[in-house]
Amino acid sequence: MPNLPLAKAINAGLRTAMERDPKVLLMGEDIGRLGGVFRVTEGLQKDFGEARVLDTPLAEAGIVGTAIGLALRGYRPVCEIQFNGFVYPAFNQIVTQLAKLRARSQGRLELPVVLRIPFGGGIGSVEHHSESPEALFAHVSGLRVVTPATSADAYWMIQQAIASPDPVVFFEPERRYWDKGQVETDATLADVAPLHRARVVRRGEHVTVAAYGPTVRLALEAAEAAAEDGTQLEVVDLRTISPLDVGTVAESVRRTGRLVVVHEAPTFGGVGGELAARITERCFYSLEAPVLRVGGFHLPYPAARVEEHYLPGVDRVLDAVDRSLAA
Repeated sequence: MPNLPLAKAINAGLRTAMERDPKVLLMGEDIGRLGGVFRVTEGLQKDFGEARVLDTPLAEAGIVGTAIGLALRGYRPVCEIQFNGFVYPAFNQIVTQLAKLRARSQGRLELPVVLRIPFGGGIGSVEHHSESPEALFAHVSGLRVVTPATSADAYWMIQQAIASPDPVVFFEPERRYWDKGQVETDATLADVAPLHRARVVRRGEHVTVAAYGPTVRLALEAAEAAAEDGTQLEVVDLRTISPLDVGTVAESVRRTGRLVVVHEAPTFGGVGGELAARITERCFYSLEAPVLRVGGFHLPYPAARVEEHYLPGVDRVLDAVDRSLAA
């Protein structure tokens, strides 16, 4: 069982998918000879050739538009958007075409396109490189939006996303690219958790903390700190933003009576607000405190030297836990 950084796990998952299906191809800026800015596609062009690992022009609308055409011809394109803030020139293609064509054709057309987007902060970069725009895509019906928090999930979820008949936006947590974890590569897709299933990654009895992508590790660190004071946090990795696995979170909240949702994106209009509303609807009589949210501020992403003041940290998570328990 190899111990892989998350970036290398995605690379291994892409390699496995390409070996399994010759219709899988990769497209993006500098993903071939360079291997991508984060080296996620390193070595794949050398092994699979330039016809399957394509270096594209700096034109995100063109990348996604070409991928739509390829998908309609039976291919399974995987597009890398170099940084999160570079996706917006392609937003029209994503929202008006990629997300809509299957419904518009009454299911006769499938769009098996994966958009890989590095997201989140913590790498000492600036706006357009460190933002968390996942709520924009989660709002668009017809798109599936997922994000792995571990190397094991990165390896399997990228393969599941490629196998999906629907377009998948695959958000990759930049600050976790080099976090290592064990990956069971000998299993099959049928053996692993479904793509859109949340997972309880730490059991607890006092407060449920739901997180995804880069903040799952943060939630686990907060749980370790809380345990020193006798508070047991139950940590749920959402894994999927759309569709949301509300059932797994609700089951946890019925045990703990409390919920704190953590993400790096601003809390205003964010995924945490949607989850809070749904849990309040489902678990109203089980809740012993209001659902609380911990996230970034409703501001443009700040300069790198102050980003740690913008991003949620262990102290802010524990403060929300304390407020929940005091309610």
